[in-house]
Amino acid sequence: MNREDFRLSKTEAPETLEPELREALANFKSSVEAWSDAGMSRPREAKAPARTNWSLITKWALGCVVFAGTVSGAVYQNYRQVEAANAEALARAAQQEREVAAQKTKEQTADDLMAKDDLMAKVDSDVAREVPSALEPLASLMTEEENSGN
Repeated sequence: MNREDFRLSKTEAPETLEPELREALANFKSSVEAWSDAGMSRPREAKAPARTNWSLITKWALGCVVFAGTVSGAVYQNYRQVEAANAEALARAAQQEREVAAQKTKEQTADDLMAKDDLMAKVDSDVAREVPSALEPLASLMTEEENSGN
């Protein structure tokens, strides 16, 4: 809106208005013009454009980066510790399984050897016969001669 919007139309003459309204409008017009002139004539300072405080922004950004790095480093370290613990547990379980398998193999081998030894002993006892001593045949001849010579 500008001043032209508030002016009286060309068809309405200021004389046709009531004298009180005409006086009030004149007073209002003069006070607005006085206020506008006073505002325009007063001394003003030139304002510098607002400056951005890059130092503060840089400090905040660097602080956020350091915080994020610290937190992510802690999370990564925790992750590595958990992974190392899991790997160690798997290695221990595999070592234990190997020891159990070796023990079973050793027991199986011992059982097989004992079974083989028992089998060999049984075969030996079944097949074996008593071997006479070297002089026994002579001794048996001697006992026969003594018996016949009497």
